[in-house]
Amino acid sequence: MLSMPTVKFPALMKYYVDNQSEFSVNGATITELLDNILLRYPALKPHLFDAKGELRRYFSIFVNGVQMQELNGFETTLNDGDVVILMASASGG
Repeated sequence: MLSMPTVKFPALMKYYVDNQSEFSVNGATITELLDNILLRYPALKPHLFDAKGELRRYFSIFVNGVQMQELNGFETTLNDGDVVILMASASGG
């Protein structure tokens, strides 16, 4: 059975995902979920990942309110009904 977590996007990123603030995506892990999002919305990739393919420093990913680094990183297992939040950190001075 496929896991269908709900993904929530920050308002500034909605432009790249057909103006949706949240939607469901297949993915058993965060890596799989991100791959499936990028298949659907390839224009999002340079905003999430740097030239080395690493998640940009100012991006955080939360699963059910817990930062993925506190779980199992990109290999965190996702289940049906989980909420994954992609959050851009505020920066500036």
